[in-house]
Amino acid sequence: MEPFRTIEWKNKRVLIIDQRKLPVEEIYIECATFEQVAECIRNLVIRGAPAIGIAAAMGMALGALEIGNNCSYEKLKEHMKKVSQHIALTRPTAVNLFWAIGRMNDLISECREKRVEEIKNLLVTEAINIQEEDLRTCMQIGENGSELIEDSSVILTHCNAGGLATAGYGTALGVIRSAFRKGKNISVISSETRPILQGARLTTWELEREGIPVRLITDSMAGYVMSRGIVNSVVVGADRVASNGDTANKIGTYPLSILAKHHGIPFYVAAPTSTIDGECLSGEEITIEQRNPEEVTHMNGKRISAAVEVLNPAFDITPAENIECLITEAGLFRKPYSESLGKFKRKDQ
Repeated sequence: MEPFRTIEWKNKRVLIIDQRKLPVEEIYIECATFEQVAECIRNLVIRGAPAIGIAAAMGMALGALEIGNNCSYEKLKEHMKKVSQHIALTRPTAVNLFWAIGRMNDLISECREKRVEEIKNLLVTEAINIQEEDLRTCMQIGENGSELIEDSSVILTHCNAGGLATAGYGTALGVIRSAFRKGKNISVISSETRPILQGARLTTWELEREGIPVRLITDSMAGYVMSRGIVNSVVVGADRVASNGDTANKIGTYPLSILAKHHGIPFYVAAPTSTIDGECLSGEEITIEQRNPEEVTHMNGKRISAAVEVLNPAFDITPAENIECLITEAGLFRKPYSESLGKFKRKDQ
């Protein structure tokens, strides 16, 4: 089966697969402006922390192309500040969004002596580099994490941390893919992930395309399958990891970590090091995005509940103590995370 592309730079346009339409339709949206990319991020056409970062970088590259080659460096920088601010307002929780924006702005600052035309070309190249780096990063995450997956085991995953959430390979699903490609006889249980159903719509679609055995459960069935000894490990992704190891991920992740801990099942988080926020001391400091109530009260445009008040946080915080291991491209980090992640940060500096 021909591989899909989550996001692609092509002919000065950004092509994004519309994840809202999957698994029924495989449709790509073409973005010609940074505003269109921002709308795609905001409206969940593209989602998943690494993929959001790639989209942000490509959106900034599109924004740079709007400036004429004869303008001054200061005018370019002023324009790109507005572009950055517009894209930064799309989604508050995924740290990769801000990481990518910061990386693009750092490049602009380093190019003060260059011609504007050259800076624009460098920004396009940098955005593409971010995408290519993410693919290599996720493959290394998969390689590092696959050693934790035992042969003949069943892995439970939540939401979608696969190719659709990254440049094409995945973090949590990258671990599963790598283990499967090594010949391990594994299967997956995917939780549906209400209210947007990323697990039901996206994760099952990806795994089925690759021939990896997968079964779908409702979110409320997780305790049952764990209590029956059906699940051997849990692997999820992350949208932000605090320096103490507390992790923000799709709503419903936290209770899964409690269930896994109660049943003695290892709970793993797979994420690139770009998702680690060294400035964030704990999960208490992570902003939790609140989304449209209609995601809960409606389905396919039809109301499924009474007209009542709704709580719709997009993410929750899993405390570090519930996480057995953090799987990254730089290796496996273990408790105490304030120490292991702190060492990584100092080394990185």
